[in-house]
Amino acid sequence: MAIVEVKVPQLSESVAEATLLQWKKKPGEAVAMDEILIEIETDKVVLEVPAPAAGVLAAHVVGDGGTVVSDQVIAQIDTEGKAGAAAAPAAAAPAPAAAPAAAPSADKSGVAMPAAAKLMADNNLAAGSVAGTGKDGRVTKGDVLGAVASGAKAAVPTPVAAPVNAAVAKPLPAVAAPTLQNLADRPEQRVPMSRLRARIAERLVQSQSTNAILTTFNEVNMAPVMEMRKKFQDKFEKEHGVKLGFMSFFVKAAVAALKRYPILNASVDGNDIVYHGYFDIGIAVGSPRGLVVPIIRNADQLSFADIEKKIGEFGQKAKDGKLGIEELSGGTFSISNGGTFGSMLSTPIINPPQSAILGVHATKDRAVVENGQVVVRPINYLAMSYDHRIIDGREAVLGLVAMKEALEDPARLLFDI
Repeated sequence: MAIVEVKVPQLSESVAEATLLQWKKKPGEAVAMDEILIEIETDKVVLEVPAPAAGVLAAHVVGDGGTVVSDQVIAQIDTEGKAGAAAAPAAAAPAPAAAPAAAPSADKSGVAMPAAAKLMADNNLAAGSVAGTGKDGRVTKGDVLGAVASGAKAAVPTPVAAPVNAAVAKPLPAVAAPTLQNLADRPEQRVPMSRLRARIAERLVQSQSTNAILTTFNEVNMAPVMEMRKKFQDKFEKEHGVKLGFMSFFVKAAVAALKRYPILNASVDGNDIVYHGYFDIGIAVGSPRGLVVPIIRNADQLSFADIEKKIGEFGQKAKDGKLGIEELSGGTFSISNGGTFGSMLSTPIINPPQSAILGVHATKDRAVVENGQVVVRPINYLAMSYDHRIIDGREAVLGLVAMKEALEDPARLLFDI
């Protein structure tokens, strides 16, 4: 038997640990070299772990939902094994041990680890209803998550004494959760936050508590942009192989305003204000696992086509969970486009350590007054949230007006005026 270890990829310095999602292969199944075995979720991205060699998956060292660190061994591959025969050696490995040592191991079978026990209590799962895959048969957090997903039976309160392994969990006294039968037509489902969702929550609360957030609003007549886009759409797509969208106009308009008012592109570091001489624009993108903000580097040096290609690439990567940590790190200013989902108006939250963010909304025909006459124009409400600690209302308002002026006369963006 030739065993090759499967290890966690090297995580970035800012990521201390990660969570295993779900194994795509079971012990005893054949694997090909570079075949994806499992995905690992950090608080920023989801990483794929390929098989380092071809063979048979001998064992899962860490189960679904387990917490891991860089270079930790999570599985073993037998490069000389045959499919369907790998699970047996793994199970039989403890056999050579002396007989007296077997008893303590058996006693630990079915014992829930502390995190798993708490999760079982939260989901009202009966003791012994979840099979353990951990060391000596212990029940891991991943085992409980799998049981919840497959619909394990809830515990039914009985007057019998608590099992021995209940002492491991030591749950706080609480009113027993209702069983599924009691819920009837009012079902509930308790699902742990993903590591990415927990990180999003943490950063949003951090932003609200550390920044003095204020939002300024303005409206922009999108007719000039829409007319220019309509005029050049077909030629643009034939020439560059990508559609001309609206986001490239917003990015260009934002860069023009940031150049005029550099404080909008700055950040706070302790008692210092850091002015950035480059323009890395974050574009908020929705993904199946939550909101992510990939960065368009040096946006001031990119053409409309370059920006559209980058946005399209980020959107597809976010959908597939392929965004890398380096694509999500940094950024000096962000743009959030709630208009994609039909939002009329919102107050975006700053993405730390940045100091400002632009919120773009749905463009709708609205009645406006021009030269004393009521006319219909395609109007978009813009909102810019900013950190009032370093950005005064004057710079914020004038910055947003600069974006408005650039969008209402988009030819100015071509001449950088």
